[in-house]
Order: sequence, then structure tokens, then C-alpha cells
Amino acid sequence: MKIFLAELIGTFTLVLFGCGSAVLAGGDVGQLGIAFAFGLAIVAMAYGIGPISGCHVNPAVSFGAFIAGRMDMNTMLRYWVAQFIGAFLGAAVLWLIATGQTGYDLVSNGLGQNGWGPGYLGEYSLAAALVFEVVATFLFLVVILGATQKSAPGMVAGLAIGLTLVVIHIVGIQVTGVSVNPARSFGPAVLVGGAALSQLWLFLIAPLIGAALAGFLFKQKLLETE
Repeated sequence: MKIFLAELIGTFTLVLFGCGSAVLAGGDVGQLGIAFAFGLAIVAMAYGIGPISGCHVNPAVSFGAFIAGRMDMNTMLRYWVAQFIGAFLGAAVLWLIATGQTGYDLVSNGLGQNGWGPGYLGEYSLAAALVFEVVATFLFLVVILGATQKSAPGMVAGLAIGLTLVVIHIVGIQVTGVSVNPARSFGPAVLVGGAALSQLWLFLIAPLIGAALAGFLFKQKLLETE
């Protein structure tokens, strides 16, 4: 129960603060501010809940750990349930807050949902979105699995992981809004519906592919210290 609650709270925080920075303050803080909001949310939770659950707050991270042999399937599935519930609750609370502003409209303003194509941020293609999400998640998991292996200095892992997420957002916000996290995409998409929900499949599948590739390299000891 401690682990379940920790992962729920952690994913809730990531969605509320990360997506919230785009919805409630995007016009003031810009793309760089949004990128740091996501990254600093991870840093905060890494030290807040990391000792309990490892602060995965991302089904792709749990999947990568499973592929790497660091987690069994039953544990991974429990993490997933907590993460998806936390993401949905984070998006729901963000929606409740956003509706407190006159003129806010769920359809036009959204909840920081991911997407691609005409009408979405940089209007990148499906192929570009797919490549970005797979590669970015792969690199994100390389950092996560590398920074949390036994030989790594544990006290700086949260900072390294959070700053990596910042860089990923700086590069990729215009491409997909940056998912690299199926739960983060799920919460806003379910509430917004429409194109966000119809495009959700990519943000469920692509991060898992990237995570599996990274996990495989660690499973084969190609990036794992002896």
C-alpha cells in the first residue's frame, strides 16, 4: 500500500504541476518554464517518494525496469495501476482549477494533452512524433537505469533524471508536447477526448518501445557495471 500510494501521489504531482504549467502559466513561463516544471516535479518526487517506491511515476520506467530484470511482472502491474490512477486524478484536479478562470474552455484550452499533426503546436508528422517518443524515452531510460544501478552515486540520481526530462521537453514540446510517459498522456486525453484520445495510442506504445530497448541493453549487461 505504501508503494501504491507513493506512485499515485508522484504521478499525480507530475501531471498537476507539469501539465498545469502549460495550462495555467504557459503564456508567462514559455516552453522553457514548462520544461523545468516537468523536470523539477520529478526531482521533488524523487526525494519525496523515491525511498519508498523508487519514484517511477511512469509506466515506461516500470516496464524498462521489468525488462532489465529489476522488477517482476506483478509488481510492475501494481505500479501501472497506481500511475494511471494518479495521472487521471492529477488531470482532473487541474481541470477543476482551470475552470476557475473566466473564459477557460476544455476543448480549446485543453489540459496539456499530447498530440501531433495539423493544429497541434509545431504540426509535426506522425512519423516524427513516433521517432521522437521512442528515442526520447530510450535515452530517458538509459539515464534512469544507469543512475539507479548499484554502482551509481544514489544521492544525485533524482537530479540527473529530472534534468534529463527538462532537456527532453526543451527539444520535444513542439513535436508532441512530450509524453515519454503513458500515464502522463492518459490522464489529460481521457478528460479532453477528441483528437487527444484518438491519438493516445502512440503515447501508450512508443514510450514502451523505447523503454524496452533501454531495458534490454541493461539486461544484457551492455550498460550495466559488473
